[in-house]
Amino acid sequence: MTTPLEHLSNLIKAYPVLVPVREQILDAYTILHYSLAHHGKVYLCGNGGSAADCDHWAAEMLKSFAIKRKTHLGDAVLEQALPFIPLTGFNAFHTAWANDCDPRTNFAQLVCTLCNEGDVLIAITTSGNSDNILLAVQAAKQHSVKVIGLTGRDGGKLALFDSCQPDCIIIAPAMETYKIQELHLPIYHCLSMMLEVAFFGGYE
Repeated sequence: MTTPLEHLSNLIKAYPVLVPVREQILDAYTILHYSLAHHGKVYLCGNGGSAADCDHWAAEMLKSFAIKRKTHLGDAVLEQALPFIPLTGFNAFHTAWANDCDPRTNFAQLVCTLCNEGDVLIAITTSGNSDNILLAVQAAKQHSVKVIGLTGRDGGKLALFDSCQPDCIIIAPAMETYKIQELHLPIYHCLSMMLEVAFFGGYE
């Protein structure tokens, strides 16, 4: 069975461009593992393609990804899972909030309502400058929620957020939005496999 660190080494071998952020990826894993091991939950937010990444990443943790992890509910077959919750859902809420309130505060509202101390917020923004993501990070820090930033270019405002710096920020070494997104995918695939083997390595 491949270990978490072996998964990380395999990622770096496949994507040498990610060498500069290897330690940040490991830090993100450590934060996520600690929270989940202590019954925390992981929330994700992002816009556009990053919103799709939130849904994608959550799906990999809410069911089997690379390891089969079956369990049962009576005669029904279920799968062991980790609580990854994409804040990009809640369609009725988001449309009502955009219509009735300041659209920039949509994710901050959900963070203040749903997240608790010991949870983790994954904030995905390719530019690092999305207002609603920055406000969500600010809300998370005020509620003692750990924050992992996943961004690109120079990290944008997220990397310079003096009052509420993310606990870990992974800056994909690319400039164009689509190239940043192309690196985000293998990063969160790797983190998914690292977490899966850590929590479910004994499952078949």
